[in-house]
Formats: sequence, C-alpha cells, structure tokens
Amino acid sequence: MTTSTSGNPDNTTEGQSSAAQPSAAQHSGAAKGPKGLGLAGWGRWIWRTLTSMRTALILLFLLAVGAIPGSILPQNVVSVDEVATYFRENPELAPWLDRFYLFDVFSSPWYAAIYLLLFVSLAGCVIPRALVHAKAVRARPVTTPRNLGRMPYVARFSTDAAPETALEQARKVLKGYRVEKYGDSVSAETGYLREVGNVLFHFALLALLLALAAGSFFGYRGNMLIVEGDGFANTLPSYDAIYPGHWTDTDEFAPFTMYLEEFEPTFIEEGSLRGQAESFVADIRYRAGADAPEQQHTLEVNHPLSVNGVQVYLLGHGYAPEFQVRNAEGDLVFDQAVPFLHRETMTYISDGVVKVPDTGGEELGFVGVFLPTAMEDPEGELVSAFPGVQNPMVTVEAYKGDLGMVEPQSVYQLQTAGMEHIGESPVLAVGETWELPDGSGSITFTGVKDFVSLQSNRDAARLPALGAATAAVAGLLLTLFVRPRRVWVRATEGEDGRTRVELAGLGKTEAAGDNTEFHEITKQLAGRLRNESDDNPHTPSDPSESTTKGSDR
Repeated sequence: MTTSTSGNPDNTTEGQSSAAQPSAAQHSGAAKGPKGLGLAGWGRWIWRTLTSMRTALILLFLLAVGAIPGSILPQNVVSVDEVATYFRENPELAPWLDRFYLFDVFSSPWYAAIYLLLFVSLAGCVIPRALVHAKAVRARPVTTPRNLGRMPYVARFSTDAAPETALEQARKVLKGYRVEKYGDSVSAETGYLREVGNVLFHFALLALLLALAAGSFFGYRGNMLIVEGDGFANTLPSYDAIYPGHWTDTDEFAPFTMYLEEFEPTFIEEGSLRGQAESFVADIRYRAGADAPEQQHTLEVNHPLSVNGVQVYLLGHGYAPEFQVRNAEGDLVFDQAVPFLHRETMTYISDGVVKVPDTGGEELGFVGVFLPTAMEDPEGELVSAFPGVQNPMVTVEAYKGDLGMVEPQSVYQLQTAGMEHIGESPVLAVGETWELPDGSGSITFTGVKDFVSLQSNRDAARLPALGAATAAVAGLLLTLFVRPRRVWVRATEGEDGRTRVELAGLGKTEAAGDNTEFHEITKQLAGRLRNESDDNPHTPSDPSESTTKGSDR
C-alpha cells in the first residue's frame, strides 16, 4: 500500500452547495438603489439596505455611542437631585442638553428609534439566515468533486481491500460526520453547530432586545428619599419621582412597606484618600404585605432589598438638619428634619429650604447652608473640612410673606417673589437659636439626621434577559470553537487490481490550514484497511512508512 499527500491553496470545491452560505445581501453593504422600479423597487431596496450586515453594525455602533451621554451625564431616571444640581452648576449648558433628551437618554425618541431600527435589522437578517441554515442541515452532503486533487489536503494510497470495504471503513472512521455515498465515493460534513451558534447568537440578541423592551414597557423605576426614623409604602404618591412603563398599572404596585431605622456612613479619615466614602450601611425593617411578618435587612451598595419582585437599591445619602420654628407669639409651628442636598461629595456642604406656611400670620421661609464639619479657612471663610458629622453648623436666610404654595413647586427651592428678606443668621451650632428681626419668631438648630436616596426597580424581564445573554455567550462560543469540515473518500480499482484510495479534506474556517485532523483520519483509515489485508506483503506495517509528496499543511 503506497500513500502520498499533497497541498493545494485552492479552497474551491466543485459541486459545493451554496445553501449553507449566507446570501450576498447579508454580507454586503447597502444594495444599489433601483432605477426606474417605482415605489415597490424602492421599498425592496430600503429593506435590503436595512437588513444588511453593514447597517446592523452601524446601528449597533450608534446604540453604543448614544449610551455614552447616559453614562456621563446624570439621568432623571436615576437621580432627579443630581440633574437639578447639574442645572444649578451649568445654567447655560443644561437647557440645551435637555432639549436633546440627554438627561433622559434611554427614554428619548432618538434612542428608541435606533433601538427599533436595530431590532428590525437583526430580525430581517437573522430569520432568513436561520431558514437557509435549517434547509442546509436537512440537505445531503455535497457531491464528491471530480478532481479531489484541488483540495487543500489530499492523501492517496493503495490497498488490497475491495473498494466497497474501503468505503465501509471510511464510514466508520468518519464517526461524528454526516456521511452520504455517491457511487465510488463517500462525502462527509461536520461542524454544523458553528452556524447554529451564529444563528443562536443573533436570535439571543433579538431576545435580549425584546426582554429589555418588555422590562421598559411593563416595569417601572421610582426614586424616594427617606430620613432616619421615617418609613415608605410602595404606592404612587409615596415616590419623589416615578417612571412607569407605558403599560404599567400604577394602581397595582407590589405591596410592601419599609422603615429606615438607622443609616451609618463611614468616611476615610487618614491619608491621601481622606474624605472619600468607605461604606454606606442602612438598617431597615420591611413587610412584604399587610399580613406578612416584619423582617430585617441591611441595605448596602450592590446589596439591594428584593421584595415581591421589586429591587430597592441604595443610591446615596445626605444630611437632614433638624429645626424648630416658633411664630411671633412663641408657639411651636415647625419641628422636623429637612433634607439638604450636598453640593459635592468631598465636604458635603449642603443647601436646603425650610418652609413654614402655618404660622398663624405671615408665612416664613428659610434658605440654609449646612456644614457637617465646620471650620474657618486661612482667609476666614467658613468651610467644611470633612464629609462626616464632626462639628455641624448651619446658616440661614429668613423670608416672610407668601410662599406661593398654591401651585406645585420643588421642596428644594424657595419662591421669594412674594416674600420679604428679613435677615441672615449668624452661624448656628446644635442647640442654638436665632431670633428673627421684627419679632417675627425664631428658628433653632436642634440636631442632624441622615437620609438615604433609594431607587426601586421592577423589571419582570430580568430573568429572560439573563437567559438571552447566556444563550448569546453560548452561541458565540460555538461560533469561535466549532470548525466546519468536509471530507471525501474515493475508492476505485486500479489497473494492477488493487484499490486506489483518495482522501481529500477541506476546512471552512480561519484554521483551514491546519490539516492535523485530516491526517489523523488518513492514518486511521489506512490502519483499518491494513488490518483487512494483513496477509498482503505489499502493505506497510505502519502508515507512517508511506511516501509523502508535496506539503501537508
């Protein structure tokens, strides 16, 4: 038995089926526009352009680019307070950004348009491709080419075994391949899972887009602020800001209540990182319904509370100075903690407003500044040296008149158009009182509480989205590691009466130049045929003794 192997760079196979190959429109860019074909022709051109691979890649790129401002700029859906702070710090730029929905990126019309076009593009590309692949899987392997010598891998040897025996042994060697007999040859294919993985990956992307859309339509996000000692009920009026989906029933929120017992912020006190947050820990009690038992939960960053399908996340914290306000007669008309919003996170200097409408006379309003660790800088200015509460002080400006509360207004802003400025207080430490000018009353700084800003998120599509993402990864792995291959074996009787066996292999991936597997198939087939003709003195005792021509790539 004599064996020879040759290499050939031509990967073209005569008689190859084109069924398993994506259509040209799927791999090409935008198709050329039709000339003189009317409305139907233009419609077909638009559809081919939209469903082309180039268009899908462009839309995917635009979707990623569009998400950048949503990651850099504060978003209303995450924190209305941060957006308000941005407006105060950038009064000229912020309105222009708001015109382009850059504070509501993921609910903006332009982002939704990109999202929808990408979905249509993927669906129009993947569904026909899946149908083509389904036909290819059911189809018979391609017929054996007439000239196997054109394949990248070719091996030839002779044996005393009959041609039918050689083909039968080839079937056994090609276990795991789909094999079909054509006359004096067999054709085998394997690696269909690569294209299955490709289709699975794209269908998983479609499923992921659908899951995200379903979560947006049927779920909701809400922001709330809770001061230590206060509670929250999951009802629409309890939210400071709510963003329901288009098909969310806001009258049937999942029933639960929670109560903030204590919040403990910890900041680094030494070294170059002094002032940075080290940990935020909130101890809460909650009930999953009116008849449910009360439970405890420690709420931390990346450790949300999950109750009745709703996840409650800790977003941030701040300080709520406590004030007592007395009217001109000395009656106590206000006694509570008021959340102040910090300007920046390294010192937690915070601004807030105290509104006292029920004084029995003229309404009172105060604009205050809170300093958690007050001290004077070298220039004599009052600053906060540390974000933690170590030396809390406040200053307030007082106004009297009409608060304008007959119309909706922010709790963090004081409408002073109908009010008179009556003075500015000295710096007040805890327990100190400022008597208002003209006998209008007094205000006392009585203490400080912490508050937390929370976000509740209900998204029933989280698990489907996770499943879709997992399927996408699985499809990608199949695409990367499965190698489609084709093998042909032809056995014919030579003039000397012996059987000439010709084996050709074709790899259809980037690793097509690696012929190791084809060489192993040749050795196995030669070994089986040698066992079939052990008494043949011309058969080498080992296939490796065969002569080789050309290069085995």
